[in-house]
Amino acid sequence: MATLTIRNLDDQIKALLRVEAARHGRSMEEEVRVILQSALAGTANATGFGSRVHQRFAGLADKGLTLPERSGEPRAAEFPE
Repeated sequence: MATLTIRNLDDQIKALLRVEAARHGRSMEEEVRVILQSALAGTANATGFGSRVHQRFAGLADKGLTLPERSGEPRAAEFPE
């Protein structure tokens, strides 16, 4: 297991963390573990960046837009020297 040190944590946040930990009957360390696990749960299976961009802007697409047919084979870009 890894160890994590958090520096410059605001005193008010630490106090709130202590209260939440006590309310749940946990140590502050365990409370932080639970918070991190719940905040990051499911992120490993999240959609990729391109899919998220597509989902965000899909409603803005012009429904009357027609794309031209592709002709020819794809080719590599050519860069002049």
